[in-house]
Amino acid sequence: MQVTFVGAGPGDKELITVKGSKKLAEADIVIYAGSLVNPILLEYTKANVSVHNSAHMTLDEVIEVTKAGVEKGLKVVRLHTGDPSIYGAIKEQMDKLDELGITYEVVPGVSSFLASAAALNKEFTLPSVSQTIIITRQEGRTPVPEREKLSKLATHGTSMCIFLSVHMIEDVMQELLAGGVYTKDTPVAIVQRASWPEQKIFRGTIGTIAKVVQQEGVDRTAMILVGGFLDSDYELSRLYADDFTHMYREAKK
Repeated sequence: MQVTFVGAGPGDKELITVKGSKKLAEADIVIYAGSLVNPILLEYTKANVSVHNSAHMTLDEVIEVTKAGVEKGLKVVRLHTGDPSIYGAIKEQMDKLDELGITYEVVPGVSSFLASAAALNKEFTLPSVSQTIIITRQEGRTPVPEREKLSKLATHGTSMCIFLSVHMIEDVMQELLAGGVYTKDTPVAIVQRASWPEQKIFRGTIGTIAKVVQQEGVDRTAMILVGGFLDSDYELSRLYADDFTHMYREAKK
């Protein structure tokens, strides 16, 4: 492949995949999302690599650098934060490469919503609490389909991970309450820069978290986690129950 899209992971240098780090080490050109990707990931690259920060580039400029590199027979890596498939805007880049006849591949990465759960030592899918995870964002400059408004998604009362929305925290909490299932006492956690050395965790409820966020000055690079999985009684998994038989183990009693 001439171009590789690589998920950088949430920030911790060791949370990029082995394959992703190898692709970085082989790259002649790296175009990375400088506003989100921890620059420490660039330590995987070789000394003579050409590095471009896409935070200062347009789509056409990104494609032009990519095209020029491919024409010279160079290996190009497009480094995205977390996993490229979640809010990575990679489809528009791949469509441009298709038009140019440039081949590419995608190396997945560890998303920040997973790193946030790890930072909290929590499990999203607790029996009798929630078996579903909703990954979404509050509508801002990027529109959201009407059927995916937070107030509508909130009617399910599932474990929820809300990206790119902490700067609109009051609106987010109002939308969640409008769903009629979550209450002001529903637990909320904010994880800022999950897995980075400067990671911070803030806890509260739908009724209190906005004030916490405002007091702490959290306005970006933070994940909003909502739901009973953060603080709730739950049933034990049947998978390890001693009276449960499955294809690998007979019930003990």
